[in-house]
Amino acid sequence: MRDAVIVGAVRTPVGRRKGSLAEVHPVDLSAHALRALAERSGFDPALVDDVIWGCVSQVGEQSWNIARNAVLAAGWPESVPGTTLDRQCGSSQQALHFAAAAVSAGQADLVIAGGVESMTRVPMGSSATGGIPYGTLVRERYRGVRGFAEEEPVPFNQGVGAELIAEKWGLSRTALDEFALASHAKAAAAQDAGLFAAEIAPVRLADGSLFAADEGIRRETSLEKLAGLKTPFAADGVVTAGSASQISDGAAALAVSTAEWAISHGLRPLARVHTAVVAADDPVMMLTAPIPATAKALRRAGLGIEDIGVYEVNEAFAPVVLAWLQETGADPERLNPRGGAIALGHPLGGSGARIMTTMLQHMRDNDIRYGLQTMCEGGGMANATIVELL
Repeated sequence: MRDAVIVGAVRTPVGRRKGSLAEVHPVDLSAHALRALAERSGFDPALVDDVIWGCVSQVGEQSWNIARNAVLAAGWPESVPGTTLDRQCGSSQQALHFAAAAVSAGQADLVIAGGVESMTRVPMGSSATGGIPYGTLVRERYRGVRGFAEEEPVPFNQGVGAELIAEKWGLSRTALDEFALASHAKAAAAQDAGLFAAEIAPVRLADGSLFAADEGIRRETSLEKLAGLKTPFAADGVVTAGSASQISDGAAALAVSTAEWAISHGLRPLARVHTAVVAADDPVMMLTAPIPATAKALRRAGLGIEDIGVYEVNEAFAPVVLAWLQETGADPERLNPRGGAIALGHPLGGSGARIMTTMLQHMRDNDIRYGLQTMCEGGGMANATIVELL
């Protein structure tokens, strides 16, 4: 088996829903990430064996295999194939896993992994329009569990799952709001220090302006403002829009190869994909799988949580990350050091690659050997990835 290495990582700035990227077609946004990746990494697109692209809502403008459409929109050779996958929020992290497996097995030499979501143009849940996707047997298996009404047609709701996590791990409204406020503060500090600049490929908009900075960071927020938000998932709940990830638009891309092939083609290996796993847990509570996924990754890597210099745990909801901290015993100071999805946004299919791009930049800036990324996913799943800086 050959080691898989990341030889390039780039992302667009993340736009708010109906924000700066609202008029950019998701195919064009994906193409922008692909072009920027090739230019910055220095590879010839004609050498790409495959493009594996994550996207959750594969309907409308994101349908008909957006990966292949992005390749063509980027102006890459028609000989470059592409495929689109959906592992919910972890789609582009799974794309990295598949890319690493392909080059490690010798099936490919250079694979692009990434993803996109334009949640403005293709709203979340669009792919389920016109029917209930779970079928009769799944609904019957989970009907009436954990307080869901017997007549509840779809007993899976991420917001309700976040409330269940908060209840199980004893997480208060104040704790969630404090975590959310800290995410915005860390992201704002990183942006002010120019720490995102190297990883972002600015997008030229239709009016000629250049969109170059994440626009979801709320510098003006406070604990008082967060405390005034409603709890939409439970009347007496603790989870609000302020302690949940933002609905966003964005794309990100990673180039994956082997060290030998990369060096022979003038490319610079940045990090080794040390360990890649996927795990699953309770689909009703839904968002707890990062805990067993992390344990599985560390076990396979032969590492302890204390060996990891930075952890990126996707901030789908604040309870997800706080429960993960309790269960793993990880150092909070190493967690999401440049903010997370609560502040930066969560463009579903693109988030896995966006987070990896940000984590790699932080590792390079601070000479950190090991980084671990994990994120919860619809259906009660989670990917976990450990990368080693080269």
